[in-house]
Amino acid sequence: MGPRKGKQVRRSNILVILEAMIIAYVAHLANWVVSQIAVEAIPPENDVLAINIALIVILVQLSALSVGLYETKLRESFRGILRRIFVSVAISYFVMELLTSTLLHNLSMHTYYLPVTSGLIILALSLFRYFSNKMGALGLGKNRIIVIGAGERAAIIEQRMRRDVDRLGFELAGFIPMPGDNRENGIKQEQLVEVEIDDNFRTYLTDNDIEEIVIACDQRRGTLPIDVLFDCRVRGIEIVDILDFMERESGQIAVNMIYPSWVIYSNGFHTHNYLRDALNYVINAFLALFVLLFTWPLMLLTVMAIWIEDGIRAPILYRQDRIGLNGAVFRIIKYRSMGLDAEKDGAKWASKNDSRTTKVGNVIRKYRIDELPQLMNVLRGEMGFIGPRPERPEFVEELIREIPYYNQRHNVRPGLAGWAQLNYPYGASVEDSMEKLKFDLYYVKHQSLMLDLLILIRTVEVVLFGKGR
Repeated sequence: MGPRKGKQVRRSNILVILEAMIIAYVAHLANWVVSQIAVEAIPPENDVLAINIALIVILVQLSALSVGLYETKLRESFRGILRRIFVSVAISYFVMELLTSTLLHNLSMHTYYLPVTSGLIILALSLFRYFSNKMGALGLGKNRIIVIGAGERAAIIEQRMRRDVDRLGFELAGFIPMPGDNRENGIKQEQLVEVEIDDNFRTYLTDNDIEEIVIACDQRRGTLPIDVLFDCRVRGIEIVDILDFMERESGQIAVNMIYPSWVIYSNGFHTHNYLRDALNYVINAFLALFVLLFTWPLMLLTVMAIWIEDGIRAPILYRQDRIGLNGAVFRIIKYRSMGLDAEKDGAKWASKNDSRTTKVGNVIRKYRIDELPQLMNVLRGEMGFIGPRPERPEFVEELIREIPYYNQRHNVRPGLAGWAQLNYPYGASVEDSMEKLKFDLYYVKHQSLMLDLLILIRTVEVVLFGKGR
């Protein structure tokens, strides 16, 4: 584990532990507050109070995980963080109330206890997040990096990671111009560092506390001082390729910068998790039936809403050819969210605020209700819960011609939810498909049970906040 990854893990662990302690303390404090404001309150048994506190800690932190509060690259304003804290506490309040009123009667507390606890937790976590995020209260710092190269390849950092929120994981010391760099399309506004990469280069790195070197020069052959970089590496300074750096910091693969040897020698693009492969259909079918069990009333209401808007003779479902695993064509099933003549002029890209979308369609697309019938595709084995979203054959033919490596996304089964949908919700052009492919290839490369679980949990956030399409 490299120093940067180690810092991320330590920061996440410390954040979870500190917030667990805060929640536990606040839950204990709430019992005292209730005893002061409700004179008739009977003090609970110590073991009952302890179990309540433990359950509250677990539920709040699981809910916080489900809305992305422990995501290391949460790109959100402080107002957005407050909203997620409120939702996570609200979810845990509902679950706790349900448990103590149905299954765990002996754990019931005073009527005021849960409301007071929830309010204090929201206040305490909001203050903690403010000081930890705004004032660096965790004290773990950032990786300080230097980029070798100032041309077209290096410019992807300037173009894709302009905001402070994009650079939460590192501090950029500057870019070192190299012979052969395409300066015309290179770095425009970032700090350029004029330093020779020779035997004294290590002194510069030490004096400037550089922990990592990113290789991003346009021309490597004959320009990179391998012996100097080798010396830096053996002395503990991380050396990373620009492709690996962007993959790590942004969760995507820069498709336009890939070269064949990187694909050949890099880790990933395969799985040795035979249990995952063997149980793939069983797990997906079980999840589909489980979701159907809870969503059938919502599906029935959707049918009624479409009939009310378009008439009882109007079609409810929309079937469309899509490209699946290994390029096989299958028929996807969705609730119809567009008008009956939406494609009278041929296939068109769907887009945000699409004028062809009906009033009901706007709602069901916003909260992804239109995709619930695809549970039947999951039961048929044509799709999984997690994977790249399947695209239409008419568009795939064009995209394969226009975008390098596009066909590689068909090496895994398509899914209801995907890494690209969490990071780049809308795709209405070839350019958008290029951007989404960067995330799809990241998923193909890193597919695992843990990544699937992360995507599944984060999708809850998408549904709760009406993001995505």
